[in-house]
Amino acid sequence: MPTVVRTPAELAAVRGEGTVALVPTMGALHDGHVQLMKHARPLAQTVVVSIFVNPTQFAPGEDFEAYPRTLDADLERCDEAGVDVVLLPEVATMYPDGPDSGVVVEPGPLGRVLEGEQRPTHFRGVLTVVAKLFGIVRPDVAVFGEKDFQQLVLIRRMVRELSMGVDVVGCPIVREADGLAMSSRNVYLGADDRARASVLHRALTAGVDAAPRGAEHVLAAARAVLDAEGVVPDYLTLTGPDLDEAVPGQEARLLIAARIGTPRLLDNIGLVLGPTTHEGA
Repeated sequence: MPTVVRTPAELAAVRGEGTVALVPTMGALHDGHVQLMKHARPLAQTVVVSIFVNPTQFAPGEDFEAYPRTLDADLERCDEAGVDVVLLPEVATMYPDGPDSGVVVEPGPLGRVLEGEQRPTHFRGVLTVVAKLFGIVRPDVAVFGEKDFQQLVLIRRMVRELSMGVDVVGCPIVREADGLAMSSRNVYLGADDRARASVLHRALTAGVDAAPRGAEHVLAAARAVLDAEGVVPDYLTLTGPDLDEAVPGQEARLLIAARIGTPRLLDNIGLVLGPTTHEGA
């Protein structure tokens, strides 16, 4: 089993002198998290996984109290993936002056669109806690999943603009057999909603198939799949690889967020647009 630590001092005592890879998580670990850990394993001599349900990335009324906490199973998952150290910090360690006080990292304009428009304080909480974890762990490499694609782009931007010196690595989405992106919130899906949730991946796949014809066709094809299932997304959008403008003939990213029953699910997929394109919705 990995060594479990709870404070920066305990971590420093076992961190070692070699390179360190960090996999930040909020626990409730699933096969997608295991793939992140396995992806990190050859990148550094010591792999650290943090498990911390971060209160500052939940808005009032969101599922902070109900968020699944499965520590014993999580430690087994970490052991399975060859993790060396698991960091379990307390809220007081991460926020000495309390979650509502102290210095924060503002995400800027890119943090106010898509997920940021739906959840205005979310990315401030995410970037702040990631910056704190980087300060505690001091990793050479940090591994994040591509499912939360906007988060990945913002973390890379934070690292670059604040000169943090961490190599941020994105790991491909891990999916269930029917294409549903693995997520800790999938446990909230009832049987009927679980079957229906595969529509997100089917919509994205339809968009990829239409990519040679341009952006307008990508969005129309994906929306047609959603409409057939009666799913109204919070957003369905096509962007460039850095959430900038999609450019014909280059790589792009199709992103979706929708509520299926109780949970709100995110997904995205990469594609290459055809040489011509039109404005889409």
